[in-house]
Amino acid sequence: MSDVSDVTKEKLIADVKLVIADTEELLRATAGQTGEKIAEIRAKTQDRLAAAKIKMAEAEAALVDKAKQVGRVADDYVHDNPWRSVGVAAGFGFIVGLLIGRR
Repeated sequence: MSDVSDVTKEKLIADVKLVIADTEELLRATAGQTGEKIAEIRAKTQDRLAAAKIKMAEAEAALVDKAKQVGRVADDYVHDNPWRSVGVAAGFGFIVGLLIGRR
């Protein structure tokens, strides 16, 4: 389940980055527009965009930290249990070999 949520988080981060890029492009495209209402909307959008960038950076950092933590735990396990890890890998390879051999 963790793999699915990690993929979902990565997809969400990518989607939000795309929305941020589109919003920045829209702000650049409307830079020549005048009027009090458009100026107010642009200011509000720029504030929200800045906040979204900060939250996105925090979410991305948290995702990277989580991935590093999982890697360290796996590395520690393999170092603490080398023969068990070799046995599990060999068993997995054997099962995959049997499944491929049946085709």
